[in-house]
Amino acid sequence: MRSAFVRTAVDSESERTSGRDGVAGESPEALVTASSGSRAPGESTYALVVAYDGTDFAGYAKQSDPHQRTVQEELEHALATALRLPAGALTTVVAGRTDAGVHATGQVVSFSLPACGIPPDTARLLRSLNALTPRDISVRAVYAVPPGFSARFDAVSREYRYRIATAATPPLFMQRYAWHLPGFGADPVCRAQLESAATSLLGEHDFSSFAVTASLAGKNPVRTLLSINFVDTQHLGEPVTEIRIVGTAFLHSMVRVIVGTLADIYAGRIAPDVLPTILAACDRNAAGQTAPACGLTLWGVNYSPFNSAPEEICE
Repeated sequence: MRSAFVRTAVDSESERTSGRDGVAGESPEALVTASSGSRAPGESTYALVVAYDGTDFAGYAKQSDPHQRTVQEELEHALATALRLPAGALTTVVAGRTDAGVHATGQVVSFSLPACGIPPDTARLLRSLNALTPRDISVRAVYAVPPGFSARFDAVSREYRYRIATAATPPLFMQRYAWHLPGFGADPVCRAQLESAATSLLGEHDFSSFAVTASLAGKNPVRTLLSINFVDTQHLGEPVTEIRIVGTAFLHSMVRVIVGTLADIYAGRIAPDVLPTILAACDRNAAGQTAPACGLTLWGVNYSPFNSAPEEICE
């Protein structure tokens, strides 16, 4: 990691009242002091923690052929307006380029400003961005970070969560955020098979079988998965199984193909002991279906002491 992710201001009223400062073991005031001597005069680099409902977006990255609505375009337009910059003068760097229909709760976006002028006040910028962005984007925090920080390259790990609605009847409140598979993982024997199959994906592997083939051109397909967990929970009273996957980085549609393959194991279309064979094939045709985008959320990104994921609340 090339630079530490540090905070220079308390970003919202909720964080002031809860005492959560975003960096383990240090107060916001201590980080102001610690960071004040690390920034070169005039340099100004920032990172945003962004949440969005991806239903009506064509993904994070700007699309020009044809033009489509994207998170990046909306966010950069709001930043340019808030900072009084001409259109196109600012480009963001994102931790993970989510696909069309995929959501985020802890996406991280970084950008740099010219080495001139007065650096913006982070609390004021936070308020401005939330006033200027549409209702399906929420900027959760604004951080001042050391020059050279990259939301993409400084990330230590990323966590995605895929939600599967498991009730017999279709979900109402979770229909935009979950895939409906009645009874998924409810049988203890089936659940044990799914969890055992998932463990074979842990560690460093060539994940070509679990990615869009066209996206692999000129790209290293080796990735490292750190954990895969199945968690039963409820959202607004609707039962959901979350498949929580943490890795250093991910290929295009990798999480959705992993989940789709696990769903095929659940349905009996793929034997639970063949995942190592699927991995070794390095062929997308060897794996299962691609799970729908609506169930996937980029939950958070870890930058060593800082993690952008929402704070877990124990009920």
